[in-house]
Amino acid sequence: MPRIDFILKSGRAVLWPLYKGTYERGDDLKWYFPDTSTSYRDHVIQCSKDLSRSIDYLESRPDIDRNKLGFYGYSWGACMGGILPALEDRFKVSVLMGAGFYLQKARPEVDQTNFAPRVTIPTLMVDGRYDLTFPRATSQEPLYRVLGTSKEHKRLALFDCGHFVPRHHLIKETLDWRDRYLGPVERQSQ
Repeated sequence: MPRIDFILKSGRAVLWPLYKGTYERGDDLKWYFPDTSTSYRDHVIQCSKDLSRSIDYLESRPDIDRNKLGFYGYSWGACMGGILPALEDRFKVSVLMGAGFYLQKARPEVDQTNFAPRVTIPTLMVDGRYDLTFPRATSQEPLYRVLGTSKEHKRLALFDCGHFVPRHHLIKETLDWRDRYLGPVERQSQ
């Protein structure tokens, strides 16, 4: 919950898809970094299907504004933010914490480099300047550069830290970005 509680407290709803291979849906996938196996390819494709089904569910709820859906990815999920928003056109905004291009090879059909140019929604990347998992010069900045989002609607917010950005920076950047592109939260009176 610490990864998303601040979004809930801001008044926004959160849906956390349990993708194939995660949590109780664990299986034979041992590592989330890409490889050229068909097993990894199949996992990424299944994640895309899981996400689309999750959004289908959200759209069935009258208490959710389907015109204000945002993608939020944290670490592995942020790297998937270089793929999934290109496949799912119902997102209006994206925030990626701890994102970058993977340095491992993947099959072309699930390689971030083939999808990131198709991510065109406003995208905020919140990264650590000294991230050893996704180094700034070889991973973060290349992803940022090739995102298909126009320059005025994308931002790379760098902080003096490693892979995990201090919570207070993450909260401010994330909430400000969502308010900017989705509008402020409208509180319902009880």
